[in-house]
Amino acid sequence: MRAITLNEPGKFHWTDLPPANVPDAGEALVRIRTVGICGTDLHAFKGRQPFFSYPRILGHELGVEVLSVGAGVSHLEEGDHSAVNPYLACGACIACRRGKSNCCTSLKVLGVHTDGGMREEMILPAAHLYPSKTLSFEELALVETLGIGCHAVNRAQPVEGDRALVIGAGPIGCTVMEFLRLKGVPFEVLDLSESRRNFARKFMSAGGVHESKESVLERAPELPTLVFDCTGNPHSMHDAFHFVAAGGKLTFVGLFVGDVTFHDPDPFHRREMTILSSRNAVPTEHRFILEQMESGNIQTKHWVSELCPVDGMAERFADWTNPASGNLKAVVDWR
Repeated sequence: MRAITLNEPGKFHWTDLPPANVPDAGEALVRIRTVGICGTDLHAFKGRQPFFSYPRILGHELGVEVLSVGAGVSHLEEGDHSAVNPYLACGACIACRRGKSNCCTSLKVLGVHTDGGMREEMILPAAHLYPSKTLSFEELALVETLGIGCHAVNRAQPVEGDRALVIGAGPIGCTVMEFLRLKGVPFEVLDLSESRRNFARKFMSAGGVHESKESVLERAPELPTLVFDCTGNPHSMHDAFHFVAAGGKLTFVGLFVGDVTFHDPDPFHRREMTILSSRNAVPTEHRFILEQMESGNIQTKHWVSELCPVDGMAERFADWTNPASGNLKAVVDWR
């Protein structure tokens, strides 16, 4: 069975794996059809991904076809098209017991802590598969990334009267915008990239678009009550503290390897600011996303910048790491 392994930063290799086994009870054998490429994969390619070791088979944004299921699996059948929850939680730690499997103390994410879906077939826990009768494989591969924005907005707990600022209009920033829109929260966007500002303006219902922090601060004292930093850039994360209104919330959706620092009296303490982190998503959010996509409330047809045949992925990957390429979301096609 063919797979693609990232042996070290910048170097992919085709690998021969043993055929996938017959699924055990509670498992499903799936054929990989589409794999979304996200910031985690791009950072791994450049050697900048925390929680990561090499060699690794990437791939956690998956659209799959069910080939067979093991005993006790009743919600799937052969031929089903499914999205995948790639977060393998223990189910027993304090986080899991409190319904926060997204930050399980021994969490393993496909394609990060354990080998992922950049292969022809694999065995997965059947409970992690969410079938859909109507969504395409490209759409199913976007469910996981949409979960990042869904969870971040849920963490911030918007209320009536909130206004938001989304910093970073890349794929993750767009997912945050999508769920702010669904909750009726007006939002503006800050991004240095003209193409991403234009995308947010045209497709994401942004109420205002900023290209500099000075432009945002001109709105003081009517600053946004909710700020989401989706950049994973330390300078942006530091500046984000200054954009939050008194009594507001700052949610860090992106991360980097290093320390985030801020001046305590002002802006943090004087404004009684709440700082939140957001990691992954929980199964109820994935199911909600599928419902919203199937009903047409979430439209993703503009999100996929490139559908790349798997045989050409290695040659295209370096370009996807370049923000100037204009790529929003690449999807690798294994069909």
